[in-house]
Amino acid sequence: MLASFFVANGIKSFTKPQELVESAEPIATKVVPLAQRLAPPSVANHIPDDTETLVRISGGAQVAGGLMLATGIGRQLGAGVLALSMVPHVIASRAPKGANAEERAHARSLLLRNVALLGAAMIAAGDTQGRPGLGWRAEQAQRKLSKETSSRKKQIAKEAKAAKKQIAKAVS
Repeated sequence: MLASFFVANGIKSFTKPQELVESAEPIATKVVPLAQRLAPPSVANHIPDDTETLVRISGGAQVAGGLMLATGIGRQLGAGVLALSMVPHVIASRAPKGANAEERAHARSLLLRNVALLGAAMIAAGDTQGRPGLGWRAEQAQRKLSKETSSRKKQIAKEAKAAKKQIAKAVS
């Protein structure tokens, strides 16, 4: 159900990016130069400056992530991609300066929706579907190793005590 929003939104962004360029422009003009400065030169040269291309890329990522989430193939990775794709949407949800009450109410509604979708995608990215996660497995392995070490220590101490008795008996 969550994936359906992202697939539909991603298809719209990919096929009709012109409708979203205006709202994406303020973010693109701030994020793209920053990304180009921070990325290694080999990557920075491939970051597009064109907002329409960025909207298409975001749409493609949402379609791919949504399909991964829906099919269960790479589900956590897909949900992570969806969460990342929502960050610009959350940022763009702010009401413009000088907006009237109706525009602010609409922007607030969009912001709440986008934050909810971001949160849902983050929860899906962390969901292990009831299977133990890596943290739990590592903790269990540490406990098992600690228990085995303690048991082995007691066994060695017992053997040392027995050997000491034998040595004392042989000497006397």
